[in-house]
Amino acid sequence: MELMRNLLGVLLILFCAALGAEPLVLSLDDAVGRILDQSIDLQSRSLDTSSAKYAADRLWAEIFPGISATAGLSYGTPLFSGDGFRANADNLGYSTSVGLSFSFNAGLPYAMKILELAYRTQLLSYENARRQLEIQAAKDFFALITERERLVHLEQMSELAERQREKSRIAFQNGLSGELAYLQSRLTAETARLNLNQARTNYTTQLGTFLSLLGLNQTDEVVLDGLISINHIVIDADQLIPEYLAKRPDILSQRQTIERLEYTKSQTLLNARAPSLSLSGQWRGGSSGAGGLSAPFSDTLTGSLTLSIPLDSWIPGTKKEQGIRSANTELEKATLTLRNTETNAANQIRSLAASLRNSWSTVEISRLRVQIAERTYELTEQGFQQGAVEYLTLEDTRNSMSEARQQLLTNELAYQNMILDLAAALNIAWKDLMRSGALLRNVSD
Repeated sequence: MELMRNLLGVLLILFCAALGAEPLVLSLDDAVGRILDQSIDLQSRSLDTSSAKYAADRLWAEIFPGISATAGLSYGTPLFSGDGFRANADNLGYSTSVGLSFSFNAGLPYAMKILELAYRTQLLSYENARRQLEIQAAKDFFALITERERLVHLEQMSELAERQREKSRIAFQNGLSGELAYLQSRLTAETARLNLNQARTNYTTQLGTFLSLLGLNQTDEVVLDGLISINHIVIDADQLIPEYLAKRPDILSQRQTIERLEYTKSQTLLNARAPSLSLSGQWRGGSSGAGGLSAPFSDTLTGSLTLSIPLDSWIPGTKKEQGIRSANTELEKATLTLRNTETNAANQIRSLAASLRNSWSTVEISRLRVQIAERTYELTEQGFQQGAVEYLTLEDTRNSMSEARQQLLTNELAYQNMILDLAAALNIAWKDLMRSGALLRNVSD
């Protein structure tokens, strides 16, 4: 079977070369890399992460003073009194001002911590999305590899049916068999061709969709370089959970939520009950008295220092007091959510480990079925050639062999996907999961 898989890849390359095109050979790593580069979602998340990092790197902006500068012209003249309205340059004046203002409160350090946490949260979200996309890309790649191998088996079935049809035609023409056997062989051959054609169509459609994710045209000649080769691995869930549970993105995210709510609680409490200090200064300059723009210049410099002590938050039932209580409640709820998330995550890891063990038993049974089905077909074909077995029996054994091969491919793909799902649940690269000897044991070694 391994030989057939390798031969298929070679035949695809030779076929493309015969058409005058140089095929693009894509390994799993190449395909995953292209999908990550082409992902619009990752690009958007990267922009959000960069924006959050920009704010986190400039925490001084939280205490940076407000700066304002103004300049203006003014004109004043009687309207109904005296000589009434009349233009006079002496009535024109000007003014300028520059002001600074500072505001300090005890909750300011927690506002800075919330900005830093926002960046770490955004970074975690980006890394998790990237890891999940890698795993999904690997699943799609292996699914295409499986469909390609399915085509190999269907081509073999079609060739067997076609050879049998030709033998039945010769036997019918020579009078060695009846028309019914010949018609049955023709029907089997055409059914095999139909199944092969449908499988090719499905593979072409799936490959085209996959290529679009890579940023390639569906008409590009592409050869997927790889095959599914699984080994039996034994996973100790109780050993995995203590080491990897806390590293899961959902748990890390929930812990960050708790941290943010703790900062918010402290910030809300201090803003509502701690004194705040405001400092401002302003310089004003402009013309004074009559004489218009040529009037003497005068300026003033003013400053103020204000200390505010809030009192309403100490009164039960006020909005600020309710805000403090609400912040405490949200923090308690987040702590409960974390406990529930940890429990569900541990159960998921145990369930995936158990499913992986059961899935390997299914793979072993499927491999044994293929061996039995192939040997059964060999013996049945020999019996048919000797006239000891009817054609319907031969067809049944051929169908059974085809079904056993197809089922093995499906079960091997399911086993591979379970490994990928477990890697996602542990938030580690699936290749690292396969190589982690302390946690996994390769039974075939």
